[in-house]
Amino acid sequence: MRDPVLRLNDFYEVYEQPDPNEVRAESERCMNCGAAFCMPDGGYLGNDGVAAGCPINNRIPEWNALAQRGRWRDAYDRLALTNNFPEFTSRVCPAPCQDACIVGIHDRPVAIKSIERAIIDRAMDEQWIKPRTPATRTNRRIAIIGSGPAGLAAADELNAQGHHVTIYERNDQPGGLLMYGIPNMKLDKDVLRMRIDLMQQAGITFQTNTDVGCDLDPQRLVHDHDALVLATGALAPRDLSQLPGRHLTGVVQALPYLEHATRHVLHDTPMPEVMNARDKHVVIIGGGDTGADCIATALRQRARSVTNITRRDTPPSQRDKHHPWPGPTGSYVIDYAHDESVARHGQSPRTFAIQPVAFHPSTYPRTCPRTPPLAHSLASPHTHTPNGPHVGSIEIRHLHNNKSARTETIPADLIILAIGFTGSDSPSLLTRLGFVDGDPTQMPPPAKIHTAGDLRSGPSLVVNAIAQGRDVANTITQSLKTSPPGLEPGTSWTRTRRSTN
Repeated sequence: MRDPVLRLNDFYEVYEQPDPNEVRAESERCMNCGAAFCMPDGGYLGNDGVAAGCPINNRIPEWNALAQRGRWRDAYDRLALTNNFPEFTSRVCPAPCQDACIVGIHDRPVAIKSIERAIIDRAMDEQWIKPRTPATRTNRRIAIIGSGPAGLAAADELNAQGHHVTIYERNDQPGGLLMYGIPNMKLDKDVLRMRIDLMQQAGITFQTNTDVGCDLDPQRLVHDHDALVLATGALAPRDLSQLPGRHLTGVVQALPYLEHATRHVLHDTPMPEVMNARDKHVVIIGGGDTGADCIATALRQRARSVTNITRRDTPPSQRDKHHPWPGPTGSYVIDYAHDESVARHGQSPRTFAIQPVAFHPSTYPRTCPRTPPLAHSLASPHTHTPNGPHVGSIEIRHLHNNKSARTETIPADLIILAIGFTGSDSPSLLTRLGFVDGDPTQMPPPAKIHTAGDLRSGPSLVVNAIAQGRDVANTITQSLKTSPPGLEPGTSWTRTRRSTN
């Protein structure tokens, strides 16, 4: 990992390419394993009903052994058998495989994620990654709405099976949250573009700036294709609309904040003043990965101070009885952003057992220009406000054993809500496609329509989205073997006029 003092001056990736010798030594620790719970093959289910270990059943001990022997090309080939995008998971996955590592019962777990990163980086450097172009083509046409990890994985598998695949993305670039939701210092966008280019070379069509349901009639899309995959994510944010002062300028949602910051880094577009953390007291509500990304982004924007609050109690230092092996440890974790806060401000930004009570306006005059419209629907109804009262502080309540205690007010010029998501932000599209009340969990789904990723399961991990994309691709291929072919490739569809209301 790069020195936090140095990396705070840029948006380049935090983690450096692992040293091959260190990786080989770490891989050797894997050979002490007695049972590979890191790849359960649908075996053990944790308390949340999710399989412990790798959701895509990566053959981890096999490519670890190959890396330990220096057989890097063979290690990559074994890794690519089960994982369409190791360059993503090795950078952003929280590594449930490491939580389930049997070596971790009596020692630190094997650094599986670092080994995976070393293998895929070697493959990229050596140009071993090639387009998965099928030898022959079927006459089946598949449409995929959404180009996040689930949509990309489904497209990659379906295209490799010979089908004609088109991905529709409402944003200006493919990738979904991989592009604009995850900061560049966690996932270099050149890595994402490399994969998109390979998929295009393999024959997959990407149609960006296309909001299905607005630019394109979804029923016509169903009619003109043999199958439709909905992989639009779960981007409707949780809010604190019940709190006094939620309407104040400067109280924003995390995803619009991160998207604007990433656009500024990638395209040098102006950072809206209302979302620019420079010289501001920043308070981030929510202690998950998104909250950590907001911390790191605000620090790079030169925030005057950064405070991260969460209702949760301080996690234990080690796995406790509520988090049995081989599931997640639930223990106190210091993420890259927390280290950076210590380097910049001399202390951790996190404060646990804190409940927000109210947002208060600033006591001094301040004007902020209206934020430019954000791409599509990542923003909440409260995100963009005209000139008006600006937030100046937040009232918080300290909790102890889930009971209310004292309250205090702390300065806050920018408050970022990173408290999770409630589901799809496109219920009208789902309703038009036949889902009752816009509910994507309806079973069975309408004919020819399949769901994958966060839309189906709720907010989850990138690796889970990849697993669902692969599964839905196999389901579609099997169903097409017994169904009559649809329209021939090349049949056009009708575009509808975008509403100006």
